[in-house]
Amino acid sequence: MRGMNRRLASLLIAFALAGCAAPAAKPDDAAATVAALLPADAILLGEQHDAPEHQRIHREVIDALASRGALAAVALEMAPRGGSTAGLPRDAGEAAVRSALHWSDAGWPWPAYAPAVMAAVRAGIPVVGANLPRASMRAAMAESDLDSLLPGPALKAQQQAIRLGHCDKLPETQVGPMTRIQIARDRSMAQTLAAFAAPGKTVVLLAGARHVDRQLGVPLHLPPELHAKILTLRAGAEPEHVRSVAGVDATLVTPPVPPKDYCAEIVARPAGKAAEPMKP
Repeated sequence: MRGMNRRLASLLIAFALAGCAAPAAKPDDAAATVAALLPADAILLGEQHDAPEHQRIHREVIDALASRGALAAVALEMAPRGGSTAGLPRDAGEAAVRSALHWSDAGWPWPAYAPAVMAAVRAGIPVVGANLPRASMRAAMAESDLDSLLPGPALKAQQQAIRLGHCDKLPETQVGPMTRIQIARDRSMAQTLAAFAAPGKTVVLLAGARHVDRQLGVPLHLPPELHAKILTLRAGAEPEHVRSVAGVDATLVTPPVPPKDYCAEIVARPAGKAAEPMKP
């Protein structure tokens, strides 16, 4: 391996030897990690939403692919399906981009994701919403056919994830309907990736780590001919941050973030208020 970039060489060896464990790298290895994942029709980039370092890596991944002329589009969990920057010029302002994406500040902090989104816009790459629109969620809750889109064990695992995601405070009668929303969201993101895939290029999905799980999430709903790679971002080296995200092709490990008690917010919710789907 003499003469080869030592860092990239170690990454490639880790990829070759990886079984159940995914290779880990430092944040500044993002470009090398992306290079090792190619060729791919799609890269599903799973983040921890409250880790600012992960949103920084989003931009690095976008810059790495755009500089190679290999980026087809950027799809976002953070924006509803139907929104797109495709009609905007490269010098569009942030207000125009947010409007085009139907961005909701109540759901997602724009300053966290703006650098990655705007980098794609400046590169002339379309950024598109991929998540299930809120107006479609109620219908999804009653769509029992969604249950059949996951194998039995995966459906049970997804239901359990919904329980744990709501700190075991969700009434059991809501577990099934909330699980259907999660399945519908994953299907919507998969459909968006398929719609924007382009020969010889890569479409990138920015989403929570749970959504990129091969056994539960978006990959289950992708067309079999679409070749997707999974890149997860992990804040800290503790095992609980890896929690059952299956089929990962690569992992970038970032410094841990201060713990936050999200369950306290669930407990503090006024009685009778409908549960919101949590960000996995």
